[in-house]
Amino acid sequence: MSSTLPANGAPFDLSGKAAGKGGERAMTTPPPKKARSGALADKLFGMAAKGAAWLTLLLLIGILLSLIQGAWPAISKYGLSFLTSTTWDPVQEEFGGLVMVYGTLMTSIIALVIAVPVSFGIALFLTELSPAWLKRPLGTAIELLAAVPSIVYGMWGLLVFGPILSTYVQQPLQSLLSGVPYLGALVSGPPVGIGILSAGIILAIMIIPFIASVMRDVFEVTPPLLKESAYGLGATTWEVMSKVVLPYTKAGVIGGIMLGLGRALGETMAVTFVIGNMNQLDSLSLFQAANSITSALANEFAEAGAGLHQAALMYLGLVLFFITFVVLSCSKLLLARLRKSEGAKS
Repeated sequence: MSSTLPANGAPFDLSGKAAGKGGERAMTTPPPKKARSGALADKLFGMAAKGAAWLTLLLLIGILLSLIQGAWPAISKYGLSFLTSTTWDPVQEEFGGLVMVYGTLMTSIIALVIAVPVSFGIALFLTELSPAWLKRPLGTAIELLAAVPSIVYGMWGLLVFGPILSTYVQQPLQSLLSGVPYLGALVSGPPVGIGILSAGIILAIMIIPFIASVMRDVFEVTPPLLKESAYGLGATTWEVMSKVVLPYTKAGVIGGIMLGLGRALGETMAVTFVIGNMNQLDSLSLFQAANSITSALANEFAEAGAGLHQAALMYLGLVLFFITFVVLSCSKLLLARLRKSEGAKS
């Protein structure tokens, strides 16, 4: 029933209010709805996020245009031959960037060759083999290596690591491989502890924390059921990592490697200390002093006068921008292909 009769006989509705004359129940009006502020906040948040994205894109385009404008005198004079010439003579105003490009690519490749296996071993130990009491302090110590300033790495490489490399690596290798075709040429040159190999090793030490941290994090997101099933079938730790964990996390692993490569390509001060800063390419020896794009910019940009010298340095910056863009684009395409292949298999 929709109403009740109290002691005096007046009808009440279910809300407890008495009905009016004639037995009609009083209608209760609902409270007015408050205006929602969430829709406005969502709209403002979306506009702010879109504005941040466009601002980043505009900054990127602005940097690219400023580099092209500053490098235009060198671009108009040399064109693409700038990338194939080894001449760098500010006095005669003859410039070529092959030495710097070669030094940048070689040091980054050496760094990756050294850092990727070491980082994989660190991540494997932290996720599968490390005791519980050691996992946290060791992981924290590795991450702290990323906080060391690059100039400290450069000073340590020049004053401490360089003499050790010269005495215990370069001289024995030259004695062992002297006269061997091709291999002897790779270790020729004065064993002074600075050069392409030294810069590559220092870069490897610098990017190991980044790659190892990413690998550790992606290894930890592997479902425990997959690993436990493999162990239950009698698989070894290496088989679990190579056949279960790596296929499951290969996209994240490649992303970590590309992150380290980007850091190696753009490193300046550490490379400047240990690469030798020589604008000549006499041989393909790993021991010879060389130069990189970033070290050339750090050494010469402050004293370069307005004109072709400054334009050539801006051209080097544009080349480094292009190299980084190509590397990151290739990594994105590779990751997209991996995700597409994984989706097709599933």
